Amino acid sequence: MNIRLYTMNPNSKVISKGTFKGIVEKLDYLKSLGVNAIELMPIFEFNPNSIIRTNPITGERLKDVWGYNPLSFFAVTGNYSDGLKIGEQVFLFKDFVKTLHKEGFEIILDVVYNHTGEGNELGPTLSFRGLDNPIYYILSKNKRYYENYSGCGNTFNCNHTVVKNLIIDSLRYWVTEMHVDGFRFDLASILGRDTNGNWIGDLSLLKDIAEDPIISGSKLIAEGWDAAGGYFLGSFPEGWAEWNGKFRDAVRKFIRGDNGLVGKLPVELLEVKTYMETSLLLQVLIL
Repeated sequence: MNIRLYTMNPNSKVISKGTFKGIVEKLDYLKSLGVNAIELMPIFEFNPNSIIRTNPITGERLKDVWGYNPLSFFAVTGNYSDGLKIGEQVFLFKDFVKTLHKEGFEIILDVVYNHTGEGNELGPTLSFRGLDNPIYYILSKNKRYYENYSGCGNTFNCNHTVVKNLIIDSLRYWVTEMHVDGFRFDLASILGRDTNGNWIGDLSLLKDIAEDPIISGSKLIAEGWDAAGGYFLGSFPEGWAEWNGKFRDAVRKFIRGDNGLVGKLPVELLEVKTYMETSLLLQVLIL
């Protein structure tokens, strides 16, 4: 769920459009659908005005509304709260989590630790680049350019000791201070690569996260691939759940009516007769 986009349209019929409060106004509707957990697209601080391109038809400058270019791993963005005083979004988010827990919902955060909003060598210097560029980012051999396993201009150096500690501290913060129930890790395979880009799996930050006494009690969900061609489904350390991208794509194509997909699907899926049965079975299979 994208906090802004879920309630910005007038048909949402909420008062506080595009905010955490707007989601609270929709809880009864979500309950009626049988929803008991919500995965929030990134809520770390990001700059919605970081895109310089414009709409070719209207000339309107485009905005980053998804938030997948974080500026801080500890800060709740102020983009989803109204009338803010300095730092007020922290308390508003805590109240948001408390309300959802009271209403029977779990909260899972979509977290982006594989890259930051500082872009490539042409991007802005906002934080990590100015602190210690070669520690926080994986650089090319000449140290001038950024390796781009994320497809977003840079790659966070997740298995450097300093960076490992930063990410672990961030996750602990969201568990202990914000009381979220779990995390979906964007391009999680990058967290399993060393400084040279090699997959190190059980020797990586992924193992540290899964064995951390605080974080391991939460749900850990990996997007098991990255933009450098890595697809490590089934290779994550014990304690991780993993998205199955190939299975997801096969199911979508099968339901759409594409040919030649029967062999890629479980027999159980081929025996169901109704849409509801299909939906329930897919949930079980994916879990």
